[in-house]
Amino acid sequence: MVYSIEIHKLRCLLYNQGLMPYLEAHRWQRSLVGDRIHNKSLDDVLILLEHLPVYTLGLGSNPEFIKFDQDNSEYEVHRVERGGEVTYHCPGQLVGYPILNLQRYRQDLHWYLRQLEEVLIRVLAQYGLQGERLPAFTGVWLEGRKVAAIGIKVSRWITMHGFALNVCPDLTGFERIVPCGIADKSVGSLAEWIPGITCQEVRSRIAQSFAEVFGVELVEC
Repeated sequence: MVYSIEIHKLRCLLYNQGLMPYLEAHRWQRSLVGDRIHNKSLDDVLILLEHLPVYTLGLGSNPEFIKFDQDNSEYEVHRVERGGEVTYHCPGQLVGYPILNLQRYRQDLHWYLRQLEEVLIRVLAQYGLQGERLPAFTGVWLEGRKVAAIGIKVSRWITMHGFALNVCPDLTGFERIVPCGIADKSVGSLAEWIPGITCQEVRSRIAQSFAEVFGVELVEC
């Protein structure tokens, strides 16, 4: 007699959101993290959305990487608790915020960063593009141009913040900063390789790759 063993995957709630102000998404993340710190049995979460134009700085970001006067700025700027330097979010850039309990996976932040990169590298591969990692940098690169930035915060092994993939954004917003503090490398978007690509079509590919890499069952909310 042959017995089959059914393996139950971890559930991960998927929230496909539209265009959301940065601070609203930030408050939402912090609420989800707080809930999961106090109740470790709650399901993990993946939020996919786009932001209105905004600049964000990691806790240790160097303000010299901003090329405009923050005190008299027409642009929204926020310093938040993630790692990394200054970056830019805007419509056409698909942002992912995984709220994961790493005690269910691996309690290793380097592993987690590499997993997020792997999710995006697999998405690019579906389009026949070879995403790359660069030694000493976090993120995903395509033919020497950075197409995805990653910055995280982990509290008691619960993650927040995440990744931003440039799908079809207006890249001029990056000209006002030194993106991620890297002065000698340019930023790119998938639309330069795949004309007509949209965030809507990329969402499903990110969700699929995320489920594969982390071995979870996504439940749409």
